[in-house]
Amino acid sequence: MLRCCLIPAWLVLFAVSWLRAATPLDNARHAQALLGPGIWSQLIEIENVAPGSRYPAVVHALVFEFVGILWFYTDADGTQSFSTHRDNLAAEKADFAPLLRDIDPGFKRWRVLPMSPAAPPEAGRPLQNGCFIESLAIARARVLAGRPLRAARLLSYYMNEGATRIGHTVLIHETGGRVEVFDPGRPGTPLSFPRHMAGEPIVLARALERREIALARFLALESESVAG
Repeated sequence: MLRCCLIPAWLVLFAVSWLRAATPLDNARHAQALLGPGIWSQLIEIENVAPGSRYPAVVHALVFEFVGILWFYTDADGTQSFSTHRDNLAAEKADFAPLLRDIDPGFKRWRVLPMSPAAPPEAGRPLQNGCFIESLAIARARVLAGRPLRAARLLSYYMNEGATRIGHTVLIHETGGRVEVFDPGRPGTPLSFPRHMAGEPIVLARALERREIALARFLALESESVAG
């Protein structure tokens, strides 16, 4: 599971007015707008019947396709992989039921919500626990603006805080012999590292966070994932 919860203190006051007003459904719709029509996605409403579940009785989530598998976003948990097998997209898109049960046994019933009229994402609005989607969205925006990215990848990494494992995702690409990083938690902050770190996800993650990293991995962006 990938959670975007590493928000610097200076950003909290800026973000709080948005996040207080936004409902889980609002955030799922905002996530869909960030991804844009070029990425297959469905907004779903799930009925959760499990007593004592960490999820509420009604859950709003966004399911989307990326690098050949399905992903599942909620504003409570961020983004996690949804597919259980590779090369099974047609069957998984046709029936979410087994995939939902794998996330929570209480997810018994669900329905697809109609897509809102096409609208651009709200400028300046952070997506709650949305680092994975925001990183993907900035890559698409760069390509659509005619500024292609060389060796673009998502870097997802995990840190332990007591008994809790926290995840975060950033966008990286190579330019001018360096590795540049876009961190949704630090928008506008230039982050650049030696190119040799481009092949070592855990080393790059440690340099970004300046703390111990439990696990890190790269996810390469295929051309169809970031083009219109």
